[in-house]
Amino acid sequence: MSDSEPDEELLSLLRHSLGISDASSSKAPNTEVLEGAQHVYHNSIDVALDTYGTKTAAGQIWSLMQEKSYNFKTWSEHSLHPQGKDEATVNFIFLMDLLNFCFWSESSDPQQRFAVEYQGQRWTGYWSLVAAIHRALEEDLPITTPSFWTNDTECTDDMLKHVFRSATPELIPLLHERIACIREAGRILMEDFNGSVPQLVHQAKQSATALVNLLVINFSCFKDTATFESRSIHFYKRAQIFVADLWACFEGQSYGCFHDIDNITMFADYRIPQMLHSLGCLRYSPSLESRIRNLKELDSGGSWEVQLRGCSIWCVELIRKEILRQHPKAEVNAILIDFFLYDTMKEREVEAVETIPHHRTRSIWY
Repeated sequence: MSDSEPDEELLSLLRHSLGISDASSSKAPNTEVLEGAQHVYHNSIDVALDTYGTKTAAGQIWSLMQEKSYNFKTWSEHSLHPQGKDEATVNFIFLMDLLNFCFWSESSDPQQRFAVEYQGQRWTGYWSLVAAIHRALEEDLPITTPSFWTNDTECTDDMLKHVFRSATPELIPLLHERIACIREAGRILMEDFNGSVPQLVHQAKQSATALVNLLVINFSCFKDTATFESRSIHFYKRAQIFVADLWACFEGQSYGCFHDIDNITMFADYRIPQMLHSLGCLRYSPSLESRIRNLKELDSGGSWEVQLRGCSIWCVELIRKEILRQHPKAEVNAILIDFFLYDTMKEREVEAVETIPHHRTRSIWY
């Protein structure tokens, strides 16, 4: 090899470390989320999967998804989700998932919990964030523009506090941490991606897992990991949901076109474990269940929390496999199962039919 010729082996290793697919290989890069979840499942002592419950739930979930014609187009049917199919929408989704974490309240009074007034309605939880972004844009604040996030003169902390202002006495949880995420993301996008989220997406070359890896390598606020039984466990909840939201919003086209979208797992948060327990898929040890039912916090990265998240990812994977075993031609992946379970759990919350509270953990990861 001459000095002018590139070292292909070195380039391949570099591409792999960055999560960028090698043109000479059809194999997509690996996030190792599923492998970590399987490790947690095999070593978990406080969270267990009920095999019969999981198989039964798979049948119920698929039947309800069919009944409701549930697919990726359902995402756009939510009134607050962006409807555009352009770069502005990519920016909107990026900010939405950058800050998509920790909305639960300490208050037992629903009227006191953090909520956003928008279009004559009060929005809570995840939808409060989406409503706040819409509201800011309608107030002519370029809140979804990365260059704005690095403008200390215009994008002050007070201005950001105003963007996420509440209709109740309770502030949005982890406000300072959200501001820090915005600052970091703005700085990195400006320095490494010409201030362009679409450029970041293009760099992944239509690989869902490559885009996840690009996010966690470049942005510390997306590096959602923990250690369990001497192994590093990758969860990457918000990085994965960014990819999933692009896929759903753009209906698998344009910025949402990913050749390996089925490699994305469910998004380990506090709602899906709650739903899986309600369906009889997950069982908890008495000590863990008691702590959850008594609304006691679990440490972020602690053994209980990691078991809940890891076993939930593995459980949804088994549900996906069972659906495909029963219905080989079914067009279903972990993303759709997650979306469906989340929507169903929120419906149950409104109807006050929750059988167990969600676990409580304060963190920027979910």
